[in-house]
Parts: sequence; structure tokens; C-alpha cells
Amino acid sequence: MRAEIEKIVGAAALDEREVRDHWPLGLMEERDGVQRPKVLVARPVGREQVIAIVRWAAANGVAVSPMGGGTGVCGALAPRAGELVLDMGGFDRILALDETNLTCTCESGVNGLVLEKYLNERGLTLGHYPSSLPGTTVGGLLATRSSGQESSRYGSVEDMVLGLAVVLPDGTFAAPRPGPRSAVGPALHQLWLGSEGALGVMLGAVLRVHRRPELVVGRGYAMSDLGAGLEAMRAVMQSGIRPLVMRLYDADDTVFNGYDVPANACLLVVATAGLPEVAQAEADAVKRFAGGAADLGEDPWRRWESHRFNLSAERLKAFLAPPGAYLDTIELAAPWSVLEQLHTQVKSAIAIGGLALCHFSHAYEQGCCAYFSFGGSADTEAEARAAYGRAWEGAMTAALELKATISHHHGTGQVRSRWVADEMEGWMRVWRAVKEGLDPTGMMNPRALGGTP
Repeated sequence: MRAEIEKIVGAAALDEREVRDHWPLGLMEERDGVQRPKVLVARPVGREQVIAIVRWAAANGVAVSPMGGGTGVCGALAPRAGELVLDMGGFDRILALDETNLTCTCESGVNGLVLEKYLNERGLTLGHYPSSLPGTTVGGLLATRSSGQESSRYGSVEDMVLGLAVVLPDGTFAAPRPGPRSAVGPALHQLWLGSEGALGVMLGAVLRVHRRPELVVGRGYAMSDLGAGLEAMRAVMQSGIRPLVMRLYDADDTVFNGYDVPANACLLVVATAGLPEVAQAEADAVKRFAGGAADLGEDPWRRWESHRFNLSAERLKAFLAPPGAYLDTIELAAPWSVLEQLHTQVKSAIAIGGLALCHFSHAYEQGCCAYFSFGGSADTEAEARAAYGRAWEGAMTAALELKATISHHHGTGQVRSRWVADEMEGWMRVWRAVKEGLDPTGMMNPRALGGTP
């Protein structure tokens, strides 16, 4: 295989190494001595090279996994021996910025934070701020159907994509279609968002960008309990306000973050943005919706803003370094009417090791994301993996019972593969038909979206 791929990309663009994402269970298994195979990694630098590689792989029955920044946490990037990885880091150009029509055309390997800084320097923003932003690529954000910290104002990544440039598994190239909207059939490019590399190779995207707000007003409130906090969030969203950031921490998470508040109180952090008069008026309205909760001033907002990217891969690895340690996050989403029940059931399921936290963010008029964190330590590696599995089993069971989605923005990979069909039900037939139609040999990332564990 190496000799054939070298003919396409050259020897300098090839490497053999271990490749994986940041799935905690994978890190735990490595700690227990599980060896990851070294695989061939190619770094193409143009459309024709990608087309040639894909056609060669299809003809020779070799599985291919596109790779962005490798910051996923679900095990979707875990190639096996004999498979090929496409490192899309060579596709790192910002091709065009249209400041009249507010669009940005860039390649899939552009770093997420680099793109945001480029836009910020010109008074613009993509508005997409996942906590992993410094290590992400545009292609990775699209492949996982990502959602960022400012999604309540700017939407999630699917709301930012006007068009895609894609190489299909047979080598066909599909270019971005005209925008800003088209009724010429379904928006087929949306199939690639959340596909985890299963439908081909994304080369680039046309993205919707925004002008940066002139003013941001951020404050914190000590809500009396979780119910009061969720009710305030619902009222804000259903009033028509679209906050830049709105995050509610349950009582345990509030204490964990070091806030001195009354027992059972929950920290609510809200920032409004826009024209100065609009941002301030919305901030005043938010305060009314907080219903007399203690106003903690700007400090909670400033503190959160300064730590928004602190959940790094290095910190995850450091926590999981000791034998028997386990840790993970589970992001679900549900209608407002069942969020408290979801919180109760999932917290009970994940509280097996002592650490069980939850915050609510990514709010909509219809509901919200509930982001759970759990962790602990066991006497043996086997017991740690068992505890980890029980936490996931309980959380997924609760989500399915309450008709919550089992993933709001991390994707599925291997960690959720067992439950993908349970959520998708009849739509799984549609997905399989699309997958089999475009990729009949199953060569594109076999571990994507309910694929082979």
C-alpha cells in the first residue's frame, strides 16, 4: 500500500504512526497495555490527490478515515491495521472572504481558532466556539455536527454551512451549490454534517459569518434551585432573546466551580450581545426573567470567559493517568418539560464514582442540552472499565426512555454505537441506504455512526 500511495502524494507526505482521538475509554485501555496499531497516514495537498487516493482505496478494498484535529471524544477515529488515514491538515487555506455577503470559503483543514482570529481581525465572527476550538479543524467540526458555546445566538455548525466541497467514495467531486438558499431538491450537503467521515472526504466549505457585536453584557445569578434556573432559561429563549452565552450549573457543579452561594443554589451565567442599546435592553430583560435571584455581577461571566478553552486533551490525559481512574462527559438534549427528570435520572446513573456534575447550555425555544461529567477511581482496570460502562448504560437508557437525544454535539463514534439505531429507528434505514448507495464497499470510516466498534 505504501508504495502505491507514495506515487500519489510523495514520500514526504507519508508517515506510519498510531492514530486515535481522545475517547477516554481508549486512553484507559492504553493505560492497561492495549496496543494501538501503527497505520499509514497520508497528507494530500490537492483535490486530485484525494481523488486518486480514494479511487485506489476503493479498487483495493482499503478502508479510509479522514482526520482533522483528532479532538473527538467518542472513538470515531480509531483505524485498524491495514487501513489508511487521510490527514487533511494540508488543506489549510482560507480561500475567500466576502464581507458584503458575509461568507467565508475555506478548506477543511483550517484550524478552528485560526479561522476565528482571522475573522475577528476583520470585525467578523463565525460564532462557533466549542471548548476544543484551539485543536479543531473545520472538517472535524462539520463531521461531528458540532455545536459551540455561542450556539443560542449563532446556531450550531449546520446553521453555518452554505455549501460543501466533497470527494465521494468513488472519486466523484461535488462542489458547493449556489446560496444563500435553494429549493432545488433537498440540501444534500447536510448529510455530511455528523457523518463522521462515512460518506467521503470533505475538502472545504462555504460558511456563513457574522459581524461582531459592538457590546457584550455578561452577568451571573444565583438561582434558588435547578427548577428556577431552567425556568429562567426557558423564559429567556421563548421571549425571542438570543443570548450570546447562557449556562446553568446544577448545585454540585456550582460548588465544584468554587462559588460561595446558598445551599442548592445554581449558578446562571448569561451574556447578551449586539448594538449597545440592544445588548443592554436584553440584559435588563434577562435580569427580570431571573426573578429576583441574587445578582452576582460581571465576575461569573468574566471568569467563565477566561477559562472557556480549559478542557484540554492534556488535562484529560493527566486525570486518566493514575491506574483505575475513569472520566467522561455525556451531552444529551431534551425538551424543557423533561429536563429536570433527565437530570435526576442521569445523575443517579453516573454518580457511581463520586464525581457527577451537570450544566445546561445550548438553549433553544423547545429545549436545551444537558452536559454531564462523571468520574472516579477503581481498584483495578477491569473495575474502572466496568464502572465507566455502567455510567454510559444508565445515561443512554434514561435518554431513550425520556425521548432525549443521546448526543447533542459530540457525535457517536464507538461509545454510542450500541444505541444509534435505538434513537434513529426508521431513519436508520434511510442512513444505511445513503451509506450503501454512496459507499457500497463500506470503505469510508467503518467506525462512524453506529458502524463496526
